[in-house]
Amino acid sequence: MKTNLIELTVSTPNGKFIARYSEKGLAELNFPGAKAPVAPKRSEGGPVPSNISKWHRATQSALEKILAGGEPRELPPLDWAGATDFQKSVWRQLLKISGGKTRSYGEIARAIGKPKAVRAVGGACGANPIPVLVPCHRVLAANNKLGGFSGGLDWKRQLLAKEGVKF
Repeated sequence: MKTNLIELTVSTPNGKFIARYSEKGLAELNFPGAKAPVAPKRSEGGPVPSNISKWHRATQSALEKILAGGEPRELPPLDWAGATDFQKSVWRQLLKISGGKTRSYGEIARAIGKPKAVRAVGGACGANPIPVLVPCHRVLAANNKLGGFSGGLDWKRQLLAKEGVKF
């Protein structure tokens, strides 16, 4: 569990996301109304270190761009501390899926050299602590079906629709 996270809100037309930063980068991004995991944190109110302020601006910009159906120019540093090597390999592969494109869990499994790990890829997508920016919403089940999504299927449909994806 990550400790001493700084929690800041990201206001969007779609609601307020909660971003949580460690000393290494963006560690979590939670959907509006989602229950964030309980972890020791420093909330908004005190002075925010300049590096985290910079990362937060990048998070806000990237999130706004994606929610408008575009591609962000840059992402903040991502802190995947505590994740397994397998999860990190899946998440790195997700970052390669450009807006408006999708991949299946099987395609991701093959891309990371673990063709039989389709269910494990689904588990890694579900464990993604930085959804939207690490686009697990672009991963579909076999036969172009939605599958699951940590933010709920309404969010998945909405994000894919904004990117012009038909499924």
